[in-house]
Parts: sequence; C-alpha cells; structure tokens
Amino acid sequence: MIVQTQRGTVAAGQEQALAACGLIVLLNVLAMTLGLGVLGWLAGAAYGAALLGLLGAALRRSGRLVLGPADRVTLARATLVGGVVALVAAGLSGPVLVVLAAVALALDAVDGRVARRTGTVSPLGARFDMEVDAFLILVLCVPVALALGPWVLLIGAMRYAFVVAGWLAPWMRGPLTPNLARKAVAAAQGIALVVVVAGVLPRPAAVVVAGGALAALVWSFGRDVGTMWRNR
Repeated sequence: MIVQTQRGTVAAGQEQALAACGLIVLLNVLAMTLGLGVLGWLAGAAYGAALLGLLGAALRRSGRLVLGPADRVTLARATLVGGVVALVAAGLSGPVLVVLAAVALALDAVDGRVARRTGTVSPLGARFDMEVDAFLILVLCVPVALALGPWVLLIGAMRYAFVVAGWLAPWMRGPLTPNLARKAVAAAQGIALVVVVAGVLPRPAAVVVAGGALAALVWSFGRDVGTMWRNR
C-alpha cells in the first residue's frame, strides 16, 4: 500500500513537473517571438508556481494521489492561461493572445466530457475547472478594461466577490444544482471577451458585447443568490 502511495505521488509530481516545463517553454517561445520582456516572463512564471502549489495542496487535502484524464486536460488549459497572463502583463495583444485564450476556452468543453465518459467526475476536478475558467476571464478583462473602461473588470471580479460574500454569509455557501443557463452565461463571458480583445469590432459594438456579457452575468449570479436565499 505504501509502494502504491509513493508511486501515485511520483506520478502526480511528474505530471505537474511536465506542466511546469511546458509553461516555461511557452514563456520562452513568447519571449523570443514577441519580445515578452522580464515583467511578462516573471508574471507567467509566478502564475505557474501559484497554480502548481495550489493544485498540489488541493490534491493532498482531497486524498487524491494522481490526476484524472479530465484533470490533465484542465491542467493543459491552465498552462495556456499562463501564456495569456504573461502577454497581458507585458501589455501585448494580438493574434497570439487571441489564439491562446480561444484554445483554452475551447478545451473547457473537452475536460467535462472526458470526465463523464471515463467516469472520473470529482469535486476536485470540477473546482479545478471552474477556477481556471474564472481566472482566465479575470485576466482577459484587463486588456478589455484598458480599451473600454474599468467597469469591464466587474465581469472578472464577480466570481471572487461571490466567494467573499460566502465567507461573510454562510447561507451563500449552499450547493447549486447544475443549470444549463448558468453554464451558457459562463461560456458567453469568455467568448465575448475574446471577440473584443481580437479587435474585430468597432468600439460601440465592443461596448455592447461586453456590456451584454456583464448584464447576463449579473442576472445569473442574482438568480443563484435568490435561490440560495430561499433555500437557506
């Protein structure tokens, strides 16, 4: 049993080390091709260190010794997010940022499907997936806010404000049943932000798209808060 535990620990460590190496390679490629700069490289590296530290701690708390198939997909997505973080920190935008963010968002439809098909759905995997999504949205809000105004940051801050509110009001920590509308609104945030970051829309249209995404998010969170209040 001890041997199995040690092997499991090594396997998990190897997967995280592989992700760290992948992120370093990605940062170096961005540095050589786009002139990432020291700030961008350090921001991406700091994100990677925090990601792997938090993931390792979560695995230990849950008693999980290895990553599931879907968790590996999420970890790959999280590695791409590191590239987005680096580019945003360096003040770089353009096709590379759009592609990295779009691929990370597209893979969001993959990890959940993999988890269901392999029978490896878990609370840790769901939380990992959700946190990667939330952080990517927050980072994408930064270049959009620079272009349209600080109000866009509300899109990225909403999830974290909800968490803080749960610390202050225990009734807001209650479970929520899966809901298609909630998932659709969450997916729309990333799509809207990527479209605006891509610069394919004139400013008035970009404001409408970002404003619509924020309005939908407020509605979704408001509905969930109302449900938890009634079920408190």
